[in-house]
Amino acid sequence: MFDSLPSRDLVLVGAGHTNAHILRMWRMQAIPDVRLTVVTPYARATYSGMLPGTLAGLYQRDEMEIDLYRLAASSGARLVIAEATGLDPVARRIELRDRPPLRYDVCSIGIGSVPAGLEIQESDPAVLGIKPMATFLDRLETRLDSLRAKPLPRIHVVGAGAAGVEVALCLEAKLEALRIEADIEIVDAGSRILAGYSDRLVDLVQDELDRRRITVRREARATAYRDGELVFERGISVPSDLVLWAVRASAPPVLDGFDLPKDEHGFLAVRPTLRTTADYPVFVVGDTAAIVDRPVPKAGVYAVREGPVLWENIRRLFDSRDLVEYEPQRDFLSLLALGDGRAVGQYRGFAAAGEWVWQIKDHIDRSFMNKHQRVEPMTEAMAEKRERARKAAARATRDVPAMRCRGCGGKVGASVLDEALSRLDIPESPHVRAGLDAPDDAAILAPGAGLDVVSVDFFQSFLDDPYLVGRVAALHALSDLFASGADPAGALAMVTIPEGPREQQTDLLHQLLAGGLHELRTAGATLLGGHTTEAAELTIGYTVLGKLDGRQPFAKGALETGDRLVVTKPLGTATILAGLPLCESRATWIEPMLESMLVSNAAAARLARDHAATGVTDITGFGLGGHLLEMLEASGRHATLQLADVPLLDGFTELATKGVKSSLAPSNREHASRFDAGHPHVLSTAPFAALFDPQTAGGLLIAVKPDRAEALVRGLRAAGSPRAAAVGTVGEASDEPAVRVEA
Repeated sequence: MFDSLPSRDLVLVGAGHTNAHILRMWRMQAIPDVRLTVVTPYARATYSGMLPGTLAGLYQRDEMEIDLYRLAASSGARLVIAEATGLDPVARRIELRDRPPLRYDVCSIGIGSVPAGLEIQESDPAVLGIKPMATFLDRLETRLDSLRAKPLPRIHVVGAGAAGVEVALCLEAKLEALRIEADIEIVDAGSRILAGYSDRLVDLVQDELDRRRITVRREARATAYRDGELVFERGISVPSDLVLWAVRASAPPVLDGFDLPKDEHGFLAVRPTLRTTADYPVFVVGDTAAIVDRPVPKAGVYAVREGPVLWENIRRLFDSRDLVEYEPQRDFLSLLALGDGRAVGQYRGFAAAGEWVWQIKDHIDRSFMNKHQRVEPMTEAMAEKRERARKAAARATRDVPAMRCRGCGGKVGASVLDEALSRLDIPESPHVRAGLDAPDDAAILAPGAGLDVVSVDFFQSFLDDPYLVGRVAALHALSDLFASGADPAGALAMVTIPEGPREQQTDLLHQLLAGGLHELRTAGATLLGGHTTEAAELTIGYTVLGKLDGRQPFAKGALETGDRLVVTKPLGTATILAGLPLCESRATWIEPMLESMLVSNAAAARLARDHAATGVTDITGFGLGGHLLEMLEASGRHATLQLADVPLLDGFTELATKGVKSSLAPSNREHASRFDAGHPHVLSTAPFAALFDPQTAGGLLIAVKPDRAEALVRGLRAAGSPRAAAVGTVGEASDEPAVRVEA
């Protein structure tokens, strides 16, 4: 995060081998007054060199993956999990699926390639493309599970290049581990396997295929998959239970939306400097690029070697200096995994096979991954040094006041606000007479609008993705309305953004409000107005207005003896967020946490009313423990909690055991004396700590009659809260409400 916004933006589209190098270099020496953003549809980048070995069981899944949340946190970069669908080089905007575009000053595109024949891959679930690699193993395991009961399933690997041969050999090892006996056949349109490789290496691989009884069907071009059969040219077909598609690389169809020059095959055309031939401030790298007059094969080794050239040229472009050229190597060491702890390789005409070849390959691959996996958190000294350099660069290139104004002088400029709002499609509201469609000093409610519930909530940004933060902020604020049993009608935004150039402030404010408006619109509400000001920290929240339409509001103080206590979402958001800047939180934990945050409490509130809830509250800053005590105090009751039934987010226990916790957790835990754990050791467990973990966009705590609890939990799980659970029981009346905790 910055206490003022950089004036320039570098955006990496894709997190492949070349762009990953930029992330690593950014930690060492970020370019002053430049913000780095990585846009990728997956939070984990798969290293293609280790995919075959992982398929064979020689590596664990996480050994072949780069955790982009941890790498970005270590580098001080912004990570946006989204699919890029296009690029406008004139407006300098990257179009994203289902969210607003991102602006850039310099961009690097590296989204890889796809196997040719995409329409065949999409024709049937039995046909699996090797790409996207991030999902390949999951898709394969799902399909193999369906073949377990089938006697001698027939598996075809389409493509006899390096990828197809490695997959076939390593798949055999996986099938053996799963105790699935199958026929494997490689099919290819060419007359030989491994076109372009030496005869000696081809002979070594062919001997290995023969030994393992993996057959090869040559000069057989696959054209379709229909009714359980792989169809070739001239109408020939063979029965097939699984087809793995690993043919030559082709341009991703999404490149049609990138308004840049392309070669005859649809790849983006670049000069040897890796810059687009149109001379826009856009670089293209890896498989996505076609270097004019200097073509190179689509192989990861070239993408890796392009990394230092790209880093040098990005810095030169920002400094308006001449760019250097990338010189592709004429030959390189080629290594193919055999799946059994051996490999084959060739270099400058020499070819060999054996365990020692695998050891070389393993060393190279692990060395590459160690550079991106062994990350450390940014120290305060590093962050301060980077910020000083940014401010110095900003003062050298633009007018930066020495001190910001306070009071009304600290408001965001009118042009920024007007431009950001103009990009939003804000629906009209029947509940107001004057809102943002006719801006005035205040939003004026319509006569008889029936808006009888109001609440406010806001927080500092917890991720450097403003659109996502805007969505969560709206859901967090709306949760108060749902916990009251009201339907949302409108909201007023409260935003503080760092000072900075007009364009950067406009884009940031637009992203924030667009995210919030998305959730407001989904909830049946709209944005009515708000206030924006400048501050060192990015903060967003909403004053929300709701209506009961004559219904009785939910209450905290009506709990009755015997009521069952139900929570709708797992706990642990604050601890996982606290672990993020420490590089302790993993993508496999952050993704389900965000998925949980983005589940609206609207459906849970409707189900609570359908099941005649006796009490409802939302679980937010004071944690489950604090909000439960509020309900018990208002009702004059005590309660019992079964810790084993309290759902926890993945990763919470590991982080809590390491001592990671929210800054608010110690304050929340001041009430721990009102929790009787029976055994002292329970007080030191992670599940007990979870009771005091502050929740951002947390779930609801619902009390219902005991005969309604099971049906309520089933309904919640069916409605999008799969971790909903009954966790306790309301006890007898008590002058001093407390909670008994059972392990």
